[in-house]
Order: sequence, then C-alpha cells, then structure tokens
Amino acid sequence: MNIFTSPDVIQEFTRVYLAVFYTVVALFYTVRIITLKRSTGMERVYHGPFMSPNWWHHKVFGVFRVTIWMVCVVRWLSPSTDSYLGIFPAISSSWSLMLGDILLTFGFAWTIWTHFSLGRQWTSGISQIGPTKLVTQGVYHYSRNPIYIGVLVSQFGFVLALPSWFSVLCFAIGVTTILRQTREEERHLAQLFPKEYPVYQAQVPRWL
Repeated sequence: MNIFTSPDVIQEFTRVYLAVFYTVVALFYTVRIITLKRSTGMERVYHGPFMSPNWWHHKVFGVFRVTIWMVCVVRWLSPSTDSYLGIFPAISSSWSLMLGDILLTFGFAWTIWTHFSLGRQWTSGISQIGPTKLVTQGVYHYSRNPIYIGVLVSQFGFVLALPSWFSVLCFAIGVTTILRQTREEERHLAQLFPKEYPVYQAQVPRWL
C-alpha cells in the first residue's frame, strides 16, 4: 500500500492539518480585523444591538468557530478525544479525509480572495452606517454572497475531514446561522440602497 494513501497516514495528517488549519483561520481574521481598523480608523466587527438577530448570529458563529478550533487542537494533542466526538468509522476513508482537506483549503482560499476583493468595504456583522458602496463587480457579479459560499464549502469539508456527530452539528449550526444572517444583511442593504439593491437582487442570484 502506498504510504501516501495509507488510512493511518492520512488520518494522522488530517488530525494535524485540522489543528493547524483552524489556527491559521483564527490568526487571519484577527490580523485582518486589526489591520483594517488601523488603516481606516473604523470598527470592523459589528455585533449590533443587544439581543438583535445580528447580535445572536455573531455570538453563535463566534462560539461555533472557537469550539471547532479548540476541539481540533485538543484532538491533535490527545487523540483519545475522538471517542467523545461520535466518529463515523464507516465513512472515515482515506479519500473522504483527503477530499475534506481539499474542500477546507479551497473554501478558505476562496473566502480570503473574496475578502480582499471587497477591500475596505469588508466588515464582520451589520454596520448601521455602512457599507458606503454597493459592491457588484468581480465575483459579486455572479453571486451576492460569495464569502458565505466559501465558508459553507469549508464547513462541508470539515464534515468529511472529521466525519462525526460533532462536525454534523457544527455544519447544521453554521448553515442555519448563515442563512439567517444573509436575510438580515439583505434587508439592511435594501434600506441603504433602496434603488440599486433591488435591481442587483433581481439580476444576481443569492448563491449561484
């Protein structure tokens, strides 16, 4: 058996990769937020009014991301943690794990690229004073929510890379939160751009 397709090798590689991957994700968002805030002099993370939908979505998604990160780091340091995650042994094949790693990487790379295509217009959450410009060019000419597409692809990759009840629960929470947040953001943009956004909404699909 080729060492690079050996189930044990792929499983251990994926165990390490998930811990490193989510650490890089955490560092990226931290640096991105700090850098943009310093360059623009404006807040980049908006929680919204206390107990508002935006506030809830932000809190749920934040806890959800930190939990995944911590679990991946802990299971790297202590493989016995797997016994608490409800692993699905029947579908933990080498090909499933490798495909999961690839989708994780592709989804994150897509998200980063889309982040930078927004430039200074990017924020996390709904700002009551922005955005100041409706971005419709580039990838936003084909999808109204390309960043969320990247996040969902990565999250599905996580299910394949760590097939378990834990990852399925995380996927369900992620999808539900993104769908709800998308509707909130659409209402916000329709209020900010009452003429431009309905036209854009009619021409470009929400997803693909």
